Amino acid sequence: MLLTDVCRRIGMHYAKLSILAIGLAATAPQAALPDPVRVDHLSADSDLLSGLAIHITPEHDRKISLTNKRSAFYYTQLFVNNDPEHAWFRGFNIAGRRIFNDYRIRCGDQMLDHAAAIAADVTPDAISWRHRSGWTETLRLYDQRDVVSVELSGKQAAGCTMALSGDALRADASANHYVSTTENSPPDHVVVRHRNERFIIAVAGQVADAEHLADDALANIDTWRAQRLHRLQGLINGDRRLETSDSDTNAALRWITLTTDQLVTRQRGDGIYAGLPWFPEYWGRDEFISLPGATLVIGQFAQAREILASFAKFQDLDPASRFYGRVPNIVKPGSLDYHTTDGTPRFVIGLRDYLRYSGDRELVTLLYPNVKASIEGALAHWTDASGYLVHADNETWMDARRAGDLLSYSPRSNRANDIQALWVQQLRAGVEFADMTGDAPSAKRWKEIADRVESGFVRDFVDPSNGHVADHLDAANRADFTLRPNLLFALDLLPGDTAARELKRSWETLVFPWGVTTIDPSSPAFHPWHLAPGRWHKDAAYHNGAVWPWLDGIAMQRMIEFGQIEPAWRLLDANNKLALTRGVAGGLPETMDAYPHPGDKSPRLTGTYLQAWSNAEQLRVFYQYVLGVRPDMGHDRIMLAPRLPQALDRVESSNRIGKGVLHSTLTHTRNSALYTYRLDGETATLSFDLPGYPPNSTRVAAGDRLIVDQSDRILRFRHESRSGRLVRKWSLPADQELLRQQKRMAELFGTVRFAQPDRANAERVPSDLIPPLKQK
Repeated sequence: MLLTDVCRRIGMHYAKLSILAIGLAATAPQAALPDPVRVDHLSADSDLLSGLAIHITPEHDRKISLTNKRSAFYYTQLFVNNDPEHAWFRGFNIAGRRIFNDYRIRCGDQMLDHAAAIAADVTPDAISWRHRSGWTETLRLYDQRDVVSVELSGKQAAGCTMALSGDALRADASANHYVSTTENSPPDHVVVRHRNERFIIAVAGQVADAEHLADDALANIDTWRAQRLHRLQGLINGDRRLETSDSDTNAALRWITLTTDQLVTRQRGDGIYAGLPWFPEYWGRDEFISLPGATLVIGQFAQAREILASFAKFQDLDPASRFYGRVPNIVKPGSLDYHTTDGTPRFVIGLRDYLRYSGDRELVTLLYPNVKASIEGALAHWTDASGYLVHADNETWMDARRAGDLLSYSPRSNRANDIQALWVQQLRAGVEFADMTGDAPSAKRWKEIADRVESGFVRDFVDPSNGHVADHLDAANRADFTLRPNLLFALDLLPGDTAARELKRSWETLVFPWGVTTIDPSSPAFHPWHLAPGRWHKDAAYHNGAVWPWLDGIAMQRMIEFGQIEPAWRLLDANNKLALTRGVAGGLPETMDAYPHPGDKSPRLTGTYLQAWSNAEQLRVFYQYVLGVRPDMGHDRIMLAPRLPQALDRVESSNRIGKGVLHSTLTHTRNSALYTYRLDGETATLSFDLPGYPPNSTRVAAGDRLIVDQSDRILRFRHESRSGRLVRKWSLPADQELLRQQKRMAELFGTVRFAQPDRANAERVPSDLIPPLKQK
């Protein structure tokens, strides 16, 4: 019996001054501007966002960035830019070009110096510094316009001036005009304007365009701000509202939602920046790992549709190419790269997830030729005799290579376990789409291949003596049983008990209270710290010890599937606290150390300061596996499987599903729970699932309510019409066999524990998994 069967039987289901206005980059498409919003809406929207303000003092300096949702971002540390990993990107960047890295405002004989500021307050739309002189200085960006604004308050701004600085910036004849140059790119012209309390800086390819943009900003800045505030407010309120009984949870999830939204951009078509500051570009795997959390769970279906359609245009559709059918690994303003094997399955899975949330069959029909090319290209060039998907060492997500010989620091060719799990999902999604579009021959053929891969996985990847799962098979069919978190993606291909034991082993070995490390700490290749200058190159540790918060998502999901709600919640809550108190304000980083450095209380944050998939997986797991809302609108069904932790005794939410909105109120105490759902604007089958009870379904019309009262091991259902008329009521006792299976799983996991740092591993000198670099 596979994991999916066991989960169902036990009642679980898994399934990026002045107002700086910068002209469009040459590579950026013309994007639609925001719809008009009345300025009198500004107050309410501003109040909602100001309620999320994070107060920061110099003693606890943090990073902050804002994007314009197109191709520009502003980054700074609030007080002292002393992080060597990110300091180069300080200031305003657009489409990979650094326009300027700092500005200075002087008012009379006073210089407004951030390093000497008393404190700063950060909200999702603004950065405000409070100066000892009494000035407050607030910086903002604006949607779909390359504009940054700096506004002064607290004193009269007459006589204040601004000067820009930057390595590639030079002042022209006019004090209000600068030219920024980037190698292999046309120059950017920067124009500075000042009116009353505001400074405006505009940048474009031509001086006249920059001047026009600056004048436009001076005339319309309040409207632009209102538009941005209104859009941001809409992501966390109304039909995307989320309110729990814990204020920190509310603040963290709202912040993470809004910092994730920063990364959904229109640089080269619609896409999701992989991370800032290093990756302001679209990466295939990152794009579609992030898609559910960045768009679908918060009801951004139109955005998700554009991302899928946009990325499909970059697919290699040349049948003579060895990359036929692949979507790119990286989409930069001037280049494409196809060296990824998991990006393409995740593209197809992303389309399946989009269908499940939106019910939009039209896009499936439109992109079906791309789906078919993705599968047929893999079958023609990238499968072996057993049907497994094959790949090079650097074509999984563990892709770091050594400079000099380009050997992979984490060699996983040529059949990694997570790749096979993704391949099976790609094939099964292809079958669903083929059935939907009437391509019966392809559906039959792809199903047979998926069945063959799934049936052979245990034979080829599992050690029968202990049930351990190989991380990968090499070209000589030798299994590498190094424990890595990749196996968490492959649990669907295992028998239920084997999956449970491997999950427990992975959790207690790889999952620290702050996140998931990339290799068993007992491995000779384990690096306890990502950044250890003088000891090893950071890329050697990148996938051999560094903790990656995006992996927390699959780890938490799996634990919840097996009834381990509280350990999963402790990790999710730790990420919430991280977003509120450390690193970039309101978001999660790319990586961190596995162990704290000697003398440190917590592991140091590393990599990009804001990473899309880290944020997105936090959101996905909360909505899909804590709230438990998992739609399948391709079949007019919505799974409701709430798994509230003890820390949350009440959750109210509104979730866009299909053309409607699902409103939920979930409450629970130690011995009872009440779940109330109302579906507006849609008709669907609601399937309710709690551990120990058989799933139960009922068909509801738009406006109907489903009320489920759990007490005394009985579920009492009440289905009411929009008018409040009783449609049906029924009861469902706990299933004794499911309770026995639930008990058996509880005994198997026992008091499951987080992994803990081992001093012996920290003192050991790591060894590389590849031969020493040959000297020329």
